[in-house]
Amino acid sequence: MEKPKEKKNKVMVAIGDDDHSYKALMWTLDYVKELSSDYKLLIFASQPLPPNLTCNYTLAQGPFGVHHSVFSTPELMTSLLERNKKVALDLLEKAKKICLNYGVKAETITEVGEPKEIICNIVQKHNISLLVIGNNGGGSLKRVFQGSLSDYCMNNVKCPVLLVKGPN
Repeated sequence: MEKPKEKKNKVMVAIGDDDHSYKALMWTLDYVKELSSDYKLLIFASQPLPPNLTCNYTLAQGPFGVHHSVFSTPELMTSLLERNKKVALDLLEKAKKICLNYGVKAETITEVGEPKEIICNIVQKHNISLLVIGNNGGGSLKRVFQGSLSDYCMNNVKCPVLLVKGPN
């Protein structure tokens, strides 16, 4: 009778273009290297959607002024999406090289959308065992108005979330 294959544990690191993300990646590489080959490493970088680029302005002509709205063009939106994709792919390439220097082979993933929502979807879709996020220690005021990626993920993923504190 053949033994069933053991399920590999998957660790995912969410990275961005900041020192906190790379500290989380380095911590993860040190941790995964010590474990064994029973872990698969996934690295994720998001491609944020461009903001709604509508600009309103008023020209002061005469007593009433003239109000104008300027809307973004499809070409501008396409250009911004392409730029965001290139940035994400460059981040992943840099991370992959760091992993190879540690002797760890990593799979990379990037998707377009709101980073915290995409991360949670990928964690579920790929059966991630551990999510690692760099924590920038953002202020409580920012958290109140914007929410933090780490708070969102801790409350919405079905696996443990490890926050790696960034450099001081």
